[in-house]
Amino acid sequence: MAETGIGKTAVITGASGGIGTAVAKALSNAGWNLVLNARSEQKILPLAAQLKSPAVIAPGDLREANVPATLLAAALSTFGRCDLCFNNAGVIEVGPIETIDIDRTCDMVRLNVEGAFRVTYTFLKHFIGQKTGHLINTSSVLGTKVRPTAGAYAGTKFAIEALSEALRMELSKTDVQVSCIEPGLVMTGLHDRWQEHPSKTMSIAEPLLPDDIARLVMFMLEQPAHVRIPRLMVLPKGHEI
Repeated sequence: MAETGIGKTAVITGASGGIGTAVAKALSNAGWNLVLNARSEQKILPLAAQLKSPAVIAPGDLREANVPATLLAAALSTFGRCDLCFNNAGVIEVGPIETIDIDRTCDMVRLNVEGAFRVTYTFLKHFIGQKTGHLINTSSVLGTKVRPTAGAYAGTKFAIEALSEALRMELSKTDVQVSCIEPGLVMTGLHDRWQEHPSKTMSIAEPLLPDDIARLVMFMLEQPAHVRIPRLMVLPKGHEI
């Protein structure tokens, strides 16, 4: 298997809940050392204490330009290596033209695009230098098809898709991998501020769970080195694209 095995190190952004937490637990169970990032130190401290494998926390806001480099430095100084970056931090802002909060929307763009791009380039430069590594970007089904009132959020995910595909092509003849995972509706805290959960408006009885996404991330990592998975979409039953 290409990237399983005890002693490898992963950096996870957006580790304080939902998909990030589920992936952290799955990697820990497989023996990976972890560097956990979120804006709130208090939200990732309990997670680090629960994990089976060694883990350190590296809180920081990815809208600040220096944070991606501090995450890589934490992995190298603590564990001496970095093999995987799960580039997962993000927020969602949606709404019709008349009511959407443009300031919150622009903050979303800074995190979902600028922050994710800085993480991408920081870690890929390191992986190229060591001639191996895997970057997995969390995209969305909305990175492939827009919906009314969600155009700004979809635009951030289209940007991640475009960057990931271009970099995958650029690095296709190397041992550095770039992948995107494209979930449909997942039960996470992203929708906590919504008046009505999208599972109701979309009539989805059983949305995906964060553990479903974690299993697919592990599936990506378990492939032989010659097998590449550029994109992996996962939808709950009843989710129409």
